[in-house]
Amino acid sequence: MLALEPLRGLRVVASAGALDAAVWSGDAVTVVRFAPDEAFGIGSTAVDVDDPDAVVEAEAGFVGARLERFQVSVDLAAHTDWVLPDEPAILAQGKIAGVPVKLLTGEPALLITQAAYADELARRLDCIE
Repeated sequence: MLALEPLRGLRVVASAGALDAAVWSGDAVTVVRFAPDEAFGIGSTAVDVDDPDAVVEAEAGFVGARLERFQVSVDLAAHTDWVLPDEPAILAQGKIAGVPVKLLTGEPALLITQAAYADELARRLDCIE
């Protein structure tokens, strides 16, 4: 069964330029841009963002799993009706096995979903270990 782990860090809403220049601190930080003005710094414990109107909050509402390329191209692709990107560092968003997810491509890829959907996604993707 798919092993989804809690993803903790900081979620920031700020101007796109401020997020482009933000300096994230923490252990093994992975920054995922959900939108031009919104980012999630997974593993981040602090962020320096030059925007007086920025909103910075602790985030613990997501879970994720690191997946090898074959798991994405074979196992996940079998459960989607959209084309999964193959280029690295692309954030794709849609439904996989009918559950809303985000997929940050790369080696390994990072599959992200809201914590409330974790059990359902794992059950539907029981082909991935």
